[in-house]
Amino acid sequence: MKIPIFFAAFMVAIGILVAVHEFGHYWVAKKLGFKVLRFSIGFGKPLLMRIGRDADRTEYCLAAIPLGGYVRLLDEREGDVPPSELHRSFTRKPVAQRIAVLLAGPAMNLIFAALLYAVLAMVGTETVKPVVGQVRLDSPAAVAGLQRGDTIVRVGQRNVEDTEELQIDLMRQFSGDGVIPLTVRRGGSERSITLRVKDDRRALTEPGKLLPGLGFDLATWNASTLIQAAPPDSAGARAGLRVGDRILAADGQSIVNSTEFVDMVSGAPGRDISIEVERAGQRLRIVAPVPRVLDQGKSIGRLGITLQEGPRSWPPGMVQTHRAGPIEALIGGVAKTWEMSTLTVQMLWRIVTGQVSAKNISGPISIAEFAGISAFLGASAFLAFLAIISVSLGVLNLMPVPLLDGGQVAYQLVEAVKGSPLSERTQLFGQKVGIALLVLLMSLAFYNDISRHLN
Repeated sequence: MKIPIFFAAFMVAIGILVAVHEFGHYWVAKKLGFKVLRFSIGFGKPLLMRIGRDADRTEYCLAAIPLGGYVRLLDEREGDVPPSELHRSFTRKPVAQRIAVLLAGPAMNLIFAALLYAVLAMVGTETVKPVVGQVRLDSPAAVAGLQRGDTIVRVGQRNVEDTEELQIDLMRQFSGDGVIPLTVRRGGSERSITLRVKDDRRALTEPGKLLPGLGFDLATWNASTLIQAAPPDSAGARAGLRVGDRILAADGQSIVNSTEFVDMVSGAPGRDISIEVERAGQRLRIVAPVPRVLDQGKSIGRLGITLQEGPRSWPPGMVQTHRAGPIEALIGGVAKTWEMSTLTVQMLWRIVTGQVSAKNISGPISIAEFAGISAFLGASAFLAFLAIISVSLGVLNLMPVPLLDGGQVAYQLVEAVKGSPLSERTQLFGQKVGIALLVLLMSLAFYNDISRHLN
């Protein structure tokens, strides 16, 4: 049942984002007097077509291959143009106007993202304070002195208000030297802490690896954790754990939910952990050797027991809902779009220079999965998904790669400086390079998607 929903959510998302992008090209072209021959959502054979009633008789199409779209303008390079319409051909328009049309698509994606962020701000967004949860023994966080209950208020010089800002700023700050300065609030006062990662720094930039690699989790909900099943041949049962035991602490750290306990056990392969449980009203301490198992090519610990959680509740003040008025929301939407755009550029550059893992590049499979998950979570989550993908689409199309809008802008700038268009041979070579780069990028994205699912 999930696959059709994921597919439908993906198609809706792609359709909206492509329509927004191409409408930017279309609208500016119309305003500047270019003749628009076709506005198409999708590539290939048109499935649906409507002819406009204006003098240009523009074709509006929905095509068979939905992964993209295009606006076709009158252009001498693609066929004969009647002398009476030469002034409306793409090649006869001033360079500045051509560049405006090319930039309008990415700009519309960024404007759309800003509006989505503004809508989300007005509807109201829930944020979670960046409070430290479990700190793993002998990890960079433990060595630096980070403690459970610390509230992280700054990463480097950037203030953080919630967990999303924290993780974005951690990625920004994490560089080749593996040093991350933090400011935390503890007991009413602030203190500086420096996390230092010495080994395998690039691996920590893989999706979902940064916080575990630094050695701490963020505080989440509270829920009693009970042992639901302990098979006789499991490591947990052999150590003395029993069905109905309530897990209180592990290695001296209190356990507030099942996720914390699973993370604690997973991070202790091949060693003993001290588990405190409540059984029949008594508090017991059990030392359990944690067997080492291989999961997705990584060695982790596993006790072989099944856990059950009670009702969940957030600590007072941890979750906050903020609603903004229209002006504040719009300003915040623009700021958020700028922040995500600069982050995207920074991450792309760091991937190219080898500082960040290329596994962060996702393809259609992952995007479809994220679209489906966000659709399941509700309208706000889906709008947030559309916003971040719209930012990515806008930024990627500004890259100076032939076939993308940014590459075509580069051609126009060269023509403005040179005084004449690039030769057909040079443009053809550029197109071949652009195709090769896009094929390479898509191959890497598909490989990441497939390998993640196979693992």
